[in-house]
Amino acid sequence: MKRDPRALEAALVRLEWQELKRTRSTVQSFTEPSGRVVTMEAAIGRPLIDFSSNDYLALSRHPGVAAAMAASAEHWGAGSGASHLVTGHGAEHARLEEELAEFTGRERALLFSTGYMANLAVVTSLAGRGEWVLLDRLSHASLIDAGLLSGARFSRYPHADAAAAERALAKESARVAVVATDGVFSMDGDVAPVAALARASTAHRAWLVVDDAHGLGVLGNGGRGCLELLGLSADEVPVLVGTLGKAFGSFGAFVAGTSDLIEFLIQKARPYIYTTALPQPVAAATRASLRVAQRETWRRERVMALTERFRQSATQLGVPLGASTTPIQPVIVGSSGAALRAQQRLMDAGFWVVAIRPPTVPRGSARLRVTLSAAHTEAQVDSLVETLARVCARAAAAPAEALA
Repeated sequence: MKRDPRALEAALVRLEWQELKRTRSTVQSFTEPSGRVVTMEAAIGRPLIDFSSNDYLALSRHPGVAAAMAASAEHWGAGSGASHLVTGHGAEHARLEEELAEFTGRERALLFSTGYMANLAVVTSLAGRGEWVLLDRLSHASLIDAGLLSGARFSRYPHADAAAAERALAKESARVAVVATDGVFSMDGDVAPVAALARASTAHRAWLVVDDAHGLGVLGNGGRGCLELLGLSADEVPVLVGTLGKAFGSFGAFVAGTSDLIEFLIQKARPYIYTTALPQPVAAATRASLRVAQRETWRRERVMALTERFRQSATQLGVPLGASTTPIQPVIVGSSGAALRAQQRLMDAGFWVVAIRPPTVPRGSARLRVTLSAAHTEAQVDSLVETLARVCARAAAAPAEALA
């Protein structure tokens, strides 16, 4: 696009006309300690029950986590001041990496500022020109961008179709360097067929990268994510990516693997080498949340119990759900306009549930993305389901609105 104010204006008008323009709404206050009831700018001062946050274990506002951050800031200050390879790597970073490695059962872990950067780092370091990167079609945008930026040939297989992935691997066995997938898909909530992908990747000597941003802390008997749930070892899945701003309630991300893999990333990964390190207080807060998550197992048990309650009630009342058994529960409504109108109706009823539209999801599958948290009450879940049933019934009564 050439520099032309009219071009920008026209592009914005086009997005508005297509009902794809994104807007932000500022959180003005939390009206209860857990943060599950919020006052949003869009709601004109009314409190809303938040069913859109990824704070699955309700740790983002945990007093012990906040206290750890405050104490660390008092000692270390607010910022790290440099990249990890200059003077930015502190004691809290080193301890957190050790604890994350132990938690995931890996030799080492490496911190990143965001999950986006972690995925860019891994894929662009392990694949290059003349090679192939193979992704699930519904992989997170960060994996897609990583594949594009790697310089490798970039290909995607149909969503969760391990057989199609294996056929692609067999066809280009000598050139496929990386197979990458979400562990839990962020917009659909389903778990990837990681076991089958692991077998195929091992057979064809490709790196398997699993971004378990939405599984770690939630799935598995110990909260170690989809790999624990599926009984997969570090040898079967050599590269594990996790984020710290979801179930663990803080900020940042990490890659876990063998000592050699982590050392290679330190030497080669541009998103690691050329970025200021996370502030040490963030690492200290994450260390605290990791301890709470492992000690207070009721949080994981509760969010999964609420998820099951939501699914059972929603199914009984005819709310259209997918196959997800994780705390991510998408309610497909069809068009972008239908999703926006459904979001507004839920907000009018006292709920904050954000509409997800293309290009985040495929065209025609705009949805309400409901997420459950350990801080929700049974009454809040039941009330949401009853409201969703009314909203979905209204959409069904106007099929042109829902499917256009």
